[in-house]
Amino acid sequence: MPQQKSKKVLLYFFLFLSIATLNNKNFINSNFTELNKITVEGLDEKNNLNLIKSLNFLKFSSLFFLDEFKVREIINYNNLVEDYSVFKKYPSTLIIKINKTKFLAKIKKDGNNFFLGSNGKLIKTTQLKKEIPFIFGDFSNKSFFELKKAIDESRFDYKQIQNLFFFKSGRWDIETSSGLIVRLPNKNFKKSLELAVNLLDSNYEKSIHKIDLRQRNQIIINGS
Repeated sequence: MPQQKSKKVLLYFFLFLSIATLNNKNFINSNFTELNKITVEGLDEKNNLNLIKSLNFLKFSSLFFLDEFKVREIINYNNLVEDYSVFKKYPSTLIIKINKTKFLAKIKKDGNNFFLGSNGKLIKTTQLKKEIPFIFGDFSNKSFFELKKAIDESRFDYKQIQNLFFFKSGRWDIETSSGLIVRLPNKNFKKSLELAVNLLDSNYEKSIHKIDLRQRNQIIINGS
């Protein structure tokens, strides 16, 4: 008798669980969790709206079962995005918060002007900012970011750089807004940059036009 009672309790439990699961599934698939609003923050108004438009096909689908991989794929396709967060605000809103990439340099490619972002991507533009350097030469992202890291870790002021010249040998020349040319070797960028700053500090009364650091244990200075 107790055994039959136990079986009945177990049967009722599974029946209840099945009904609850079915109701829960119906609840999730109901209009209550239907996506009807997408908000994007972090870019300018035009680019926020463009991103919303590219995600509008997701509207009226279930927010609970949203294809997050597809959402992230579309966001990552936008070259202005550095990083981002995606939030579901139940019952029906998707919120995307974006950190915009920083424009580090400008280049010309195939007759078009681009910004190089801190995310390593190119952003096409018709307006070139004057306060970031122009890069000449067929450089790789790796070579540029190695130089940028060395500059950031040194006392050399990146904001004073007007032009950067990359050479096939793997080295860089720097031209500042004052007309100073610093010729770097193809390695030990940070050490060379610190040496250049020290030379400028110790010769502040003189007008130095060029510092050539290409040769090991040899410094050539042109000035007046």
